[in-house]
Amino acid sequence: MKRSFLSVAVLWAVLVFLYVPILLVFAYGFIPNGISMSFFDARGQFSGFTTKWYAQIFSGNFAVRDLLSSFWLSLTIAGLATVASSVLGTTAALALHRWKDRIQSIHHALVYVPLVMPDILIGISLLMLFVAVKIDCGFWTILVAHITFCVSYVAMTVLARLADFDDRIVEAAYDLGAGPWTAFLKVELPVLMPGIVAGGLLAFTLSIDDVVITSFVNGAGTNTFPTYVSSMTKHSRNLPSVFALSTLMLIFTCVLAGISRLLTGRNQVVRQKAAVTDKE
Repeated sequence: MKRSFLSVAVLWAVLVFLYVPILLVFAYGFIPNGISMSFFDARGQFSGFTTKWYAQIFSGNFAVRDLLSSFWLSLTIAGLATVASSVLGTTAALALHRWKDRIQSIHHALVYVPLVMPDILIGISLLMLFVAVKIDCGFWTILVAHITFCVSYVAMTVLARLADFDDRIVEAAYDLGAGPWTAFLKVELPVLMPGIVAGGLLAFTLSIDDVVITSFVNGAGTNTFPTYVSSMTKHSRNLPSVFALSTLMLIFTCVLAGISRLLTGRNQVVRQKAAVTDKE
């Protein structure tokens, strides 16, 4: 079938809209002047590129020390939120899949609501909760807030994986003498692992770049990377260091996505070989 010019033009327009800003972030990490934010000097001559912003990051320069602290705080919170939400979300998905009654339909609605609820409403609700129970906002309130909205994404991702799951293989494992934990670890978990990994990566991505909810539940002096960058973009002459660190975050995220893709492909190959062996 011949491709129309309009469809190709729309495709390229969408790709440009999505990826050109990312390329600009990468390019501005090498800008020589952090005040004018330009690659050209006052006379209009090209000033070249510099790696001093990357050097500031790796040397722990005092000018970007607060930025690095906020980055490590975001990374810590995102990692902990990913682990906790993966466990809770997988458990919720298994419960929703195995037991289906009126109460579970209410449970499903409660799990689904954070996906469609505005971030600002979630942030205000959590802030009111923490104030009501007299908890000082800080690291732990940010962590609880991130786990709260990440659980739903993991649960829905694992539920999508469970939609194609054949429960008869678990029953077969029971018939062969396996206990509940053995059946789960040896039969269910390997099948669900791609969905759990995909949900965990989604949770990590959502947690590490959240601004709205975090801005409500963070305390004084507790700034994550996105909230610190948000306040830094208006008045800092070290703004290119943000672009440099963002580029490193992008590379790290791409590496994680590649590893996830590799593991998923390897699991599919193993299952295909096992299916061929069974037929033989």
